[in-house]
Amino acid sequence: MRTSLALAVSAALVAGTALGLAPAALAADTAGSLRFVDIAGDGGTVLKANVVTPAGADSTARHPLIVLPTSWAVPQVEYLAQAQKLADSGYVVVSYNSRGFWQSGGEIETAGPRDIADASKVIDWALANTPADPAHVGMAGVSYGAGISLLAAAHDPRIKAVAALSGWADLIESIYSGRTQHLQAAALLGGAGYLTGRPGPELQEILGDFLSSNLAKEEDMIAWGRKRSAVEQLDRINANGAAIMLGNAWGDTIFPPNQYASFYEKLTGPKRLEFRPGDHATAEATGLLGLPNDTWTSAHRWFDHYLKGVDNGVDREQPVRLKPRSDAPYEGYADWKSLDANRRKFGLGGTQRIWANVDSGADGGVVMLSNLLDQFFQAPPVASIPLLPRAFAGVWQSERYDNPQRVRGTVKVHTTVSSTDESGTFVAYLYDVGPLGVGKLVSNAPYTFHGRTPGQPFGVDLELFSTAYDVPAGHRLALVVDTVDPLYIEHNPTGAQLTFSSPAADPSYVSVPLRSE
Repeated sequence: MRTSLALAVSAALVAGTALGLAPAALAADTAGSLRFVDIAGDGGTVLKANVVTPAGADSTARHPLIVLPTSWAVPQVEYLAQAQKLADSGYVVVSYNSRGFWQSGGEIETAGPRDIADASKVIDWALANTPADPAHVGMAGVSYGAGISLLAAAHDPRIKAVAALSGWADLIESIYSGRTQHLQAAALLGGAGYLTGRPGPELQEILGDFLSSNLAKEEDMIAWGRKRSAVEQLDRINANGAAIMLGNAWGDTIFPPNQYASFYEKLTGPKRLEFRPGDHATAEATGLLGLPNDTWTSAHRWFDHYLKGVDNGVDREQPVRLKPRSDAPYEGYADWKSLDANRRKFGLGGTQRIWANVDSGADGGVVMLSNLLDQFFQAPPVASIPLLPRAFAGVWQSERYDNPQRVRGTVKVHTTVSSTDESGTFVAYLYDVGPLGVGKLVSNAPYTFHGRTPGQPFGVDLELFSTAYDVPAGHRLALVVDTVDPLYIEHNPTGAQLTFSSPAADPSYVSVPLRSE
């Protein structure tokens, strides 16, 4: 696990450096419109920033403004390539390093109140020091920048449009879904924060309690996360009415797509939801390097319509736009709940008992790496389903399908569990199984329980991470459960056993959402 975490942290930092250096190389071409500035954030904290203005812009005309907070642990030059593209089409763009990172002052607040106040201070500065139009203000960002942008839209009514890419709307559902700590995600964020910034005492305490499984502080950790979740500010966001575009990757191992989809359905203003193959921030990465990129193209169109009034049709398109994890084209839907219209179940019959604390060989891969391979090579994590040791893994399979099964949306698992201990963890995996028994991972999700009576069965409803995956004809689906996955912290005492059953009065099943042909 240390090796996989080290690889993930190294990959993230190398990627961050590359994304920082590559746009910096464009500075020579933007010398007439690019300048680096210091902006006083909340409490006077210095935020290192850069400003790109349209060529020839002066005080005689106003231009729409876009503010870009940087991603977690990435330098302030992260967005220069996109900023120049936006400036070329008439925007004033201000990008700034979030407080606590790199040369910006202060400590890392993790999208806390000071970060949100900083966003408004940057808007204030831009309106006072650039030819920005106060009536046409937008915010955008990747990852950390996305989370800050959504929260800022709840507190600053001047923000009229947002493009939140690879971000979170619910921090608890992102890294603590199923009441399970997402170990690699939290360790990656924490490690990158210490290497590139200055975590504040609150963040240090939260990280320590989270990674040490300090259940005595669980309520405090949840309260801390809710304060930093846009879903908790939904009424403010809807009241302010900003046009919000959400984009994410199916395999995002830091901010899984479910929480974005749920948040999207609750928005009442202009909105758009886009999901594509990849892992955290990989769907936007080529655009940060200045290369053609679908996500950034959509973001530009979104701002052009809602900040500049361009009639480009973005408001008349199907607002939910999905790219399957295959060579299939984009698909449009009227809303997210449309994906639930056609569901097919297969039963989880019989009783299966497994020993805890042993990795069966089924797992969700490595944060930031495994789903990147799936994005570019359609090579998700695999497992030989017939060879999984049944002492440590429960396995159920559907019938072999005569026709392709186009999985779209959120797979749901219902089962009955009992344990020999009051606490425990299991991870459910859905595999696409070919004729030779090799399973390709379709989705997964963890589940943890505490305070249960040993030996007493209880029902579990678990949503796997949303996806869009095409199961070929002649294949079948398999649900696998085991108790150890390097992605997550598990809570199974040594020697514990979990039993999965299907009572006649409450049968266990997997419900799979399928695209209606």
